Amino acid sequence: MLLPLLYSTQLKIHMQVFEYPQKNEWSQLLERPENDLSNLYETVQSILSDIKQNGDKVAKAYSKKFDGYAADHLLVSKTETDKACLEVGSVLKEAIYKAKLNIEKFHEAQISSEKIIETCPGVVCRQKSVAIEKVGLYIPGGTAPLFSTVLMLAVPAIIAGCKEIVLCTPPNEEGEINPAILYTASLIGIKSIYKLGGVQAIGAMAYGTESITKVDKIFGPGNSYVTAAKQLVSLKDVAIDMPAGPSEVEVMADESCIPSFIASDLLSQAEHGVDSQVILITDNKKVIAEVQEELTKQLNQLPRKEIAEKALLNSRIILLKDKNEMIEITNQYAPEHLIIAMRDDDEVANKITNAGSVFIGNYTPESAGDYASGTNHTLPTHGYARAYSGVNLDSYVKKITFQKISPAGLKNIGPSIEIMAAAEQLDAHKNAVTIRLEALKNK
Repeated sequence: MLLPLLYSTQLKIHMQVFEYPQKNEWSQLLERPENDLSNLYETVQSILSDIKQNGDKVAKAYSKKFDGYAADHLLVSKTETDKACLEVGSVLKEAIYKAKLNIEKFHEAQISSEKIIETCPGVVCRQKSVAIEKVGLYIPGGTAPLFSTVLMLAVPAIIAGCKEIVLCTPPNEEGEINPAILYTASLIGIKSIYKLGGVQAIGAMAYGTESITKVDKIFGPGNSYVTAAKQLVSLKDVAIDMPAGPSEVEVMADESCIPSFIASDLLSQAEHGVDSQVILITDNKKVIAEVQEELTKQLNQLPRKEIAEKALLNSRIILLKDKNEMIEITNQYAPEHLIIAMRDDDEVANKITNAGSVFIGNYTPESAGDYASGTNHTLPTHGYARAYSGVNLDSYVKKITFQKISPAGLKNIGPSIEIMAAAEQLDAHKNAVTIRLEALKNK
């Protein structure tokens, strides 16, 4: 049985420390906070079905029930947007604009050119990126209105060329949306903004209502109800960006790290929500003691202290023998965010195979990726980084393949197709080639 060592006597909520665990114990140590959505599915499905059948009327009713606002009109008016833009200070506007430029630059670099390949004489193949026509963006409003997520989701949608972009975000009890969210959407050029949050927003975008266009793919983070709703509508009605769960960060640190920086990174993730998880992996005992001390100092200064304290219940500090074990356990965990505060940080980064986004060096905080470095902050959680990428330009396009075969090309590959089709006992497949080859004999 794994027993944690508690290094700090000052923290109300201790980070659990595990020294030199055996490899067969790693899986237990790396378990995420419980995120069982099964008990929500019945409730969420009931709301989704209601919206599918009754549209705007029930969407507004659920908005009243869950957000305290009874909307006459779901669409945000131009007057509201203009007013919000005036309320955002110039300093924040400048910061948002700078972040927008960096995000645009990074995502524009992901545009791929169409390549035409002649795979063999007379057989020409190509692949073309085509934008998803209608996309829906969900922007949480709750305790932390994420206007940065507007940048992360809308900028690549614009670059990809999506024809219709629908943005849903929950209003407060006065029917207002955080001004920074509306300003950011306006800056990017998003006009279809709706005062709708939670399950009702996901349902409206998935099925369409009198006011809201049905979309082809839904993007964006949310609470457990939103996550459950996205999973349910993705079964047969609409695509979604990726599976999602509570946010998480792992820090890899050796003696070259700066403990105050590490503590700030752990707390910046812990303040996201009570179900967030932070993990520190190190090969140095001194680092553990110094980081714990810094956590105590910094935690007491946070306005969201109570949230961060509860998140630390899901936290771990793991002491390992060496760098190789640190790399191995990291690839097993597959963190959403990974910070590498180590002497040979670039070398270590090149050996990471499973992570959503990697932050290299003492002066690269995870906050940079959340806001302004240019990379996208919508990332796979809960170990899905083993198989999923974060949101990027390709998330907004389909890859369509084309092929064109000349008569000479069919003569070239036709016999191989016939042999393979016959071996799979698919005679109609074989005949589709044979009938053409026979016709060519007469020319």
